[in-house]
Amino acid sequence: MTGFTLAAAVSAVLLLPGSSAGQITRHALESADGLVLRNLTATPAVLHGKKGLRLTQSGEPRQPPFLEDIAILPDPVFSNGVIEVELAGAPQAGASEGARGFVGIAFRVQPDLKTYDAFYLRPTNGRADDQERRNHSAQYISHPAWPWDRLRKETPGRYEAYVDLVPDAWTPIRIEVRGNKARLYVNGQAQPTLIVNDVKTGAQGRGAIALWIDTGTIAHFRNLRITP
Repeated sequence: MTGFTLAAAVSAVLLLPGSSAGQITRHALESADGLVLRNLTATPAVLHGKKGLRLTQSGEPRQPPFLEDIAILPDPVFSNGVIEVELAGAPQAGASEGARGFVGIAFRVQPDLKTYDAFYLRPTNGRADDQERRNHSAQYISHPAWPWDRLRKETPGRYEAYVDLVPDAWTPIRIEVRGNKARLYVNGQAQPTLIVNDVKTGAQGRGAIALWIDTGTIAHFRNLRITP
């Protein structure tokens, strides 16, 4: 799908009213039906006996330095609420040494396809022998102004954290967003893995929700649920 068509699709999402209070939206993610893909190929797949959706990069020209490998969900605009999903990520064969199996969820995605917040995981970091690498297992970003490298340089340790992860394993995550505060929960833990008290899109931020991956990744997603 062309960038123009995709931007129009996201604009259409933003024109939709927000979900009614208490209304839960569910996506089994066993097919690509309804998804708007940017730089991604999506196919139904079974991983460890569970049905889901497999995402890989399509090979279309990228627009560095910002990451735009996303699959946008056809839901009403998201501002505040809870996003839950099972996901898995691993480096693909032949990926560069820096590949980590990057996989996550973007939210408040804007029609420019570059502006959004996201939480993502680096699965190969979870059980690395190097402690500093372990400390970079979970990450918050806000593109385009706040990519991971700027956050790490200017505010080291504030927007990433350690969490136990295994590559290519189904991992449940929960993202709670309220105004300019967001929390990431991993593997059903009662306490958040990562706390962000200054979400960069601000207290009034709103936009689409998208599945997110990065360079050299094979990702799987299933059972996504959105609770306003």
